[in-house]
Amino acid sequence: MPPSFPPPPAGSPTPSLPRYAILVAGGSGLRMGADRPKQFLLLRGEPVLLHTLRRFANPALGVAQTVVVLPADQIDYWQTLAAEYTDTPPHTIVPGGATRWASVKAGLAALPATPPAGALVAVHDGVRPLVPTSVVEATYQAAATHQAAAAAVPPKDSVRMLGAAGSSPLDRRRLRLMQTPQTFDLDLLRRAYRLPELPTFTDDASVVDDLHPVQLVEGDYRNLKITTPEDLLLAHALTADLTE
Repeated sequence: MPPSFPPPPAGSPTPSLPRYAILVAGGSGLRMGADRPKQFLLLRGEPVLLHTLRRFANPALGVAQTVVVLPADQIDYWQTLAAEYTDTPPHTIVPGGATRWASVKAGLAALPATPPAGALVAVHDGVRPLVPTSVVEATYQAAATHQAAAAAVPPKDSVRMLGAAGSSPLDRRRLRLMQTPQTFDLDLLRRAYRLPELPTFTDDASVVDDLHPVQLVEGDYRNLKITTPEDLLLAHALTADLTE
């Protein structure tokens, strides 16, 4: 059995379609240049991953189960770290795989084998701690209608494509920068993850693309992925006045 933190108290609101969440936190922290993986770095005095967990523990979202996927050699450390905070939200912990694809597949295996029809699952980066609840809710609602949805934002900068003869501009009005959560009908996502892993898979939307179109919903520029020291500095600044 995977290690777990206690379940939520009875009486939490439950949406009409069951909702689950998978938080993938497999970073090593190499680009951060820190002494620990980036998901364990402190943001306003608390681990980044704890901030992310709290986003999905918001009772307004009605998430029935949250699975945290970590490298096997980081699980004991996270359990010790999380135990230091009395308000750590309930979650199930599972060991991940060698790739993000393998880690999400492991997270799916930790969810109920026979969930109710129409169950939804959001997959989110564990190091995106500032995702507004409104964005998470929007992806759940869009997935309930379209079966597959993902948060995305327009690029702010000009974009060029490299080629053999140099580079050429792209129309950024037709481009989107993908974020998470990416939320799906649970049965659809499981069917997609039964297919072989391909090198073209960059996120869950790309895994599902061959089976079903993915509806994009408006993301949020505050929903940054903490990867470099500059990202952590920006997250510190944003948490000072982040509102939903």
